[in-house]
Parts: sequence; structure tokens; C-alpha cells
Amino acid sequence: SARVVGDVIGKYHPHGDSAVYDALVRLAQDFSMSLPLLDGQGNFGSVDGDRPAAMRYTEVRMDRPAASLLADIEKNTVAFQDNYDASESEPIVLPARFPNILVNGAGGIAVGMATNIPPHNLGEVIDGAVALLEDGTLTDEAMLEYIPGPDFPTGGLIMGRSGSISSVTTGKGSIIMRARTHMEEIRKDRHAIIVTEIPYQVNKANMIKKIAELVRDKRVEGIAHLQDESDRNGMRVVIELKRDAVPDVVLNQLFRYSQLQQNFSANMLALNGGRPEQMTVKQMLEAFLSFREEVIAKRTKFDLAKARNRAHILVGLATAVANIDEVIKIIRGSANPKDAKENLMGRQWPAKDMEPLLKLIADPRSRLGDDGSIQLTDEQAKAILDMRLLKLTQLGMGEITDEAEKLAAMITDYLDILRSRERVTTIIKTELVEVREKFAVDRRSEFVEGGIDFDDEDLIAVEDMVVTVTSEGYVKRTALDTYRAQRRGGKGRSGMSTKDADYVTTVFVASTHTPVLFFSSTGMCYKLKVWKLPLGGPNTRGKALVNLLPLDKDESINSIMALPEDEEAWDSMDIMFAARSGGVRRNSLADFKRVNRGGKIAMKPDEGDGIVDVRVCNEDDDVLLTTAMGKAIRFKTTDIRRFVGRTSSGVRGIRLKDGDEVISMAILRHMDIETDEARAYIKHANAMRRAMGDDAQDDGDNSEIETSLSEERIAELGAAEQFLLTLADDGFGKRSSSYDYRCMNRGGQGVTAQELGRKKGQEDAKLVRSFCIEEDDQLMIVTDGGQLIRCPVRNISIVSRSARGVTVIRTKEDERVVSVERIEESDDDTDEDTVEEGGEAE
Repeated sequence: SARVVGDVIGKYHPHGDSAVYDALVRLAQDFSMSLPLLDGQGNFGSVDGDRPAAMRYTEVRMDRPAASLLADIEKNTVAFQDNYDASESEPIVLPARFPNILVNGAGGIAVGMATNIPPHNLGEVIDGAVALLEDGTLTDEAMLEYIPGPDFPTGGLIMGRSGSISSVTTGKGSIIMRARTHMEEIRKDRHAIIVTEIPYQVNKANMIKKIAELVRDKRVEGIAHLQDESDRNGMRVVIELKRDAVPDVVLNQLFRYSQLQQNFSANMLALNGGRPEQMTVKQMLEAFLSFREEVIAKRTKFDLAKARNRAHILVGLATAVANIDEVIKIIRGSANPKDAKENLMGRQWPAKDMEPLLKLIADPRSRLGDDGSIQLTDEQAKAILDMRLLKLTQLGMGEITDEAEKLAAMITDYLDILRSRERVTTIIKTELVEVREKFAVDRRSEFVEGGIDFDDEDLIAVEDMVVTVTSEGYVKRTALDTYRAQRRGGKGRSGMSTKDADYVTTVFVASTHTPVLFFSSTGMCYKLKVWKLPLGGPNTRGKALVNLLPLDKDESINSIMALPEDEEAWDSMDIMFAARSGGVRRNSLADFKRVNRGGKIAMKPDEGDGIVDVRVCNEDDDVLLTTAMGKAIRFKTTDIRRFVGRTSSGVRGIRLKDGDEVISMAILRHMDIETDEARAYIKHANAMRRAMGDDAQDDGDNSEIETSLSEERIAELGAAEQFLLTLADDGFGKRSSSYDYRCMNRGGQGVTAQELGRKKGQEDAKLVRSFCIEEDDQLMIVTDGGQLIRCPVRNISIVSRSARGVTVIRTKEDERVVSVERIEESDDDTDEDTVEEGGEAE
């Protein structure tokens, strides 16, 4: 290679050797050139961006396709120009037999203009050229049938056809290249993305490094390991995925953020007749075919002149053979070759017998005189003298005639070519087909129809999932069909593996496309689709929310809500916030359609304040706030205007005493009911419950109720009735009817939610939670002493709003209940905890 570089620098282009060697190396790289023109031996670089070996260590020679670019250059087919010091000459262009500018592409920048021509498939380019030869009216759009678009040497996929169509028909277009990948199961429950082809001009090593950075920065999640297993047999990059990763989603993210997908901006600017032009593929082929016509015309003229010169010499040789004795005598009698040539040219030679030969070759420089003689020219005399005497004497007229006949046929053919454009077209076509048969390969880049940029969600199948969240913030999703249907009385199956002190607090069924909002104690809102939650089996624990959401150190999730998939429906829904300080705020749920990865401010609570609860509501609902000191207030949602901003803590929902704070918010169905109606219904309903053996107590008010209810009204109220559970930190709790909480104006002190007792020597008890409950639900109760009890709601008495209730969990003197959560009853509770009034868990 050093010899080649040295010759180029010394004879033609006195530039730096690095630039010349880099250009030489590229011509030998099969990942840079669609059709390499040089055959290199040694290290010529790699797709990883490795530098080639120094030029003194590599060897290079022209490859076979390069010969097609140089064919006929010796026949004056192209113009030459002097080098920088006029000591050498070089061709201005090469007499190429295929359009290298389209096959191998080109790229460069000049003053105020740049070009970026993509490579194309040799076979397709030649097919397009042949079609254009056969039909000169072929349109740019019709050319797409033969050349659908670029074909890159590294293969890969071309996404969509619009960019390719534009580049072929207009000369400009953005072509989206994508790596060729497939999925493999490398071991049980572990999949990997295998990359076998990458986009054109992408450095594989840099691509892998970029993917690693994306994983480290958590822009792409779900990748466990990266391994480059490429060898001499081909490319193989293994992207091992985590167990809970969704392969199609990870791959889509890689296409979006890494060099697995790249754009090639085609700008087919070329010099045509010395002028820069934006050209289509058809225009380039037209220019190439016009150039080939010129080359063939010049080549044919060169061959014609050569054949005529040889024929002219043959006439002289035939004259010498016919007069061999006289020729020998003149040569021997001449003092020197110059005299011999002059003597041969100075006389008339009898040539009447040569008339058929002269007619055959139609040589205008050899004409018979009227006396049947002929005079030798300088070229003819020189040819006679250059031939050895022995060979001249042995040369026969028949041998000369045979060669002359061949030359005559050639001359006739050359003249026919020059006179017939059809012959020229046929020759161009024949030579193009020969090149295609020698060097054409199958298309490497495959066109892929359809969408180019998918949302990750588009790749997720719609499937029902069971989402579970634990008290310690672990979350997971499990396919609903994993939980097989069982007959009543079945043993069931475990729903989640938890630590001893952990338990499931939230369970809901949602589609993989269901959006879920998470509201934190610091007033932030986070949003995830169900499919983004970790997938796990029934017995797995899941993943901590802190690993899914960007939570601060002391930030915790207070509320989780699954919402309709159709976010247009959010426009008609509201969301209610409750703060510990008693503030409430109503916003449109549509305000939270767009939540960034880092979260969105839902409320900016004052120092020491925070979000207690967040609930979805509408204008037909009521809000119930409950405080730690046993107060509750119920008011209509419409008493609170819909806020536009998201930073304020809203308006006062309940007036708190010193040291008190809101602990819970519930959304209740609004029901127009008078106080006497409520008392009458509750008394009637409790009597019916006692008749059925349930524990239900009246409020102790024995005053006569004048209001009577019809059966229809009782049924209506019964269908709309809800029950609220309240539990104090001393273990006392109760169920009470929602009708026991009358609607009033917001901002007041409210009514008693539960009578609070006092342990000996301790402060008054405080409420821990208050929330709506169903008959079949269960409670999970935790104390600060580490005691944990699970009990069914049905065993807790229904009593009046102001009653103290029953002992739900018996605590020690210095022990307090710190948490209570509603959980759905499961079939696998074989050792069910029970509670009796005044008793403790068994």
C-alpha cells in the first residue's frame, strides 16, 4: 500500500499520505462500499472503528469491478489532463461500464454545497439503466419498479418507503435505517435481543457504548447485560434483558434513543457537465448512458482507425510479396534503411492483381493508378523494412488476404456502429448485463412497511392484569388468567409473597394499557401505565415503588388510583385533594393527562402539611373528611370550585382544633335525605339486621320518629347506602351508615365521627383511619408493638356514628394502632382471625 500511496503523492496529488491512505482503505472495506474496488490484504479496519494497519504493513491490488471502470481507457475514450508539473497525465473521468456514483454512493462538502448520495444495489441499478435504454420516456416514478431505493452494504432494514421514493424521484429524502434484530430465549425466563446487522456508517463499538450509557442513565430500562459476540462468521450483539422486561418495548426504546436506528439524509448533488445539479436517479442514469454512448463512439473510432491502419499496412505487404524479387534487390542495393525506404516509395509497383484486395479493405490511401500500379506510402515502406527478410519471403498472399478479410469485416462493423444508434444501445445493454452477471448480489437492505416510530404502548398486548401493592410500597402485576376460577369453598392460591410485617393494601384489576396515578406525601403526582409495572407470578413480591418512581428520601405514596384508558373521558371527571391541615381542592382530572417522568406538582403543601388522600369524584358526590380527634364533616363536591392551578392547598374543608389533623377522605354518593328520614331508615335497617342475626345497634335515641318510609323509599335508600369504618389507636372501631353523616356547609367543625376513650394514665385515643368498607372486605391492622391482625369486616358491629364501637384489636397499655388497611377477602385464609365485642384476636 505504501508504494501506491507514494506514487499517488509523487505523481498526481501532493497531499498528506494519511488522506490518500484513508481513501485507499475505504475502497477496500466491504462495510463502506457496496461494491469494493480494491482487494486488500492485512488489517483494513473494521465496523468497530478500528484503525487500519500502517500502510507499510498492508498490501492492495485492484479488484475485478475496478477493471470495469478502467476498461477501454487505452482507446482514447476519455480526456486526459496534465498533472501538477506536466510530467504525467491523468484521466479526467474513467470510462466506467457501470454508474459507480449510484452503486457505491458518494459524500462530500464544498463551498456552500454538499452531497450525500446513498449506495444502491448494482443489479437494480443496471436493471434501471437497461429499462431506460429500452424506453427513454420512463418517468422517475416508473424507475421505482427497478430501483426501489438505496441498498446499504451493512444490510439492515429500511423503514417505510417514503424516504426512498423521495430520494429516487427528487434526489432528496430522509431514509430511516434500522438494525436487523431478532429475539432469542437464552435461558429459562430470560430473553435477549440479538443484533445481526446495523445501519450504514454506524460504528458498532460506539453503538454498544451508547446503549450502555442509556441503561446507566435509565433512559432505557430492562437491559441486564450487553455482549459483543461478533466474529469472522458475522455480527452478533447480544442484549440480555431482565426477567420482567418486555422485549418489544425495550427494542422500541433502543430504536428511539440509540444508533440501532439512524436517518440517512440523501442529497444527490452532482457535477453534470461541470455544473452542480440536484439530480434524480433517472437523471443520473441518463447522464451515464449518454456518457457511455460517447465512450463507445470514441472506442469504435479508435478501433476503426487501428483496423484501417493495419489494412493499409497489409496493402504494402501484399505489394512487396507480389514483387518480392525486386523489393529484395532494392533493399540490398540501398546504402542504408533511409535510402531503402525512399527507393521503395519512389517507384510505381505493378498491382493490377491486387484490385480485389483494395476493394475489400476500401483503403482511401491506397489507390490503383490508371496503369494498374500503386505507390507505397511511408507507413507501408517502413513496415516492409521492419519485417525480417526471411519472414517477408515466407509471407504468402493467401495469409494476407485472410487477415484482410477479417479486417474488412471489422471495419464494416465499426462503421455500422458509428452509423447506428440502435447498435450503440445494444452494446451498452450487453456490457451492462455482463457487469451484472459478474458482480451483482442480492439486495442487502430489506424494506419494512408500516409504522416507523411506535409508542411503547402500541407494542403491548391488551391483557387484564391483577395489580397488587403492599404496605411497604412493593408493587407488581400478574396476568388475571393466572388466577384460575375456583368453586366456592376452594383453597385458593397465594396472591403475593410478602415479609412478615408487610401485607397487601391495594388490589385492583386493570388492563395493561390502564393509566395509574400515584400521589405522594410531598404533593407530587406520578403516572405509569400498568404494563410498566413489574410483571411477576402469584408468589413473587414485586418491586419497590422507589425503584419505579423518582421518590425523595422521605417521600411516600399516599394514594394510588387506576383511571379510564380513554383519557378523553377524564375531561368530565374531577379529582379531590385533602391536606392534613384541613384544606381541600378540586381540579379537573384532565390536568393530569400529561405527567413527565420526573413527576408533576399536584399540590404545594406548607411546611408540616401534606397530602392525606386523593380521590376521583364528580359533581354528584359528597366529600367526607375525618380528623384524628374524631370529627367528621360531609359536604357536596360542588361546594368547592374547580381550581385551575395546582400549587395551592385549596380552601378550608374543616375547621380543626389545635393539635388536630385530617387523617382520611372518603367520596360518598350524594343522596337527598332529611335527618328524620335518615334516622327512620337507620332504625329500620338495624332492626332488619338484628332479625337476621347480625350485630347492629341503634344510637340510643328513643325519641319518637314521626317520619314513615315507604317500601320503595327504603329499597332506594338501601341500594345507595354505604358504610364507613372508623378505627382508633386504642383498638376500638365500628361501622356506621353513611346516612349518619348529614351534609353541611364546608369549613365547619363537623360532627363526632367516633367517641374516643382514654387509657389509664394516657392521653385520649385518636382516630387512625376512616374509609368506606364492604361486607366481604377484611382489615389488616398493625400496632406500634409489631402486632399484626387480619379480621373480617362482617364481625365488626354496625353502630351509630357517635358510638365508641367495639374492640377490634386488644392492645397493651403502652401499645397503639398505627395503621389499618382494607384488603379484599381471599379464599386461601384457612386460619381466619375473628373478633368479638370486647375480645381480642384469636
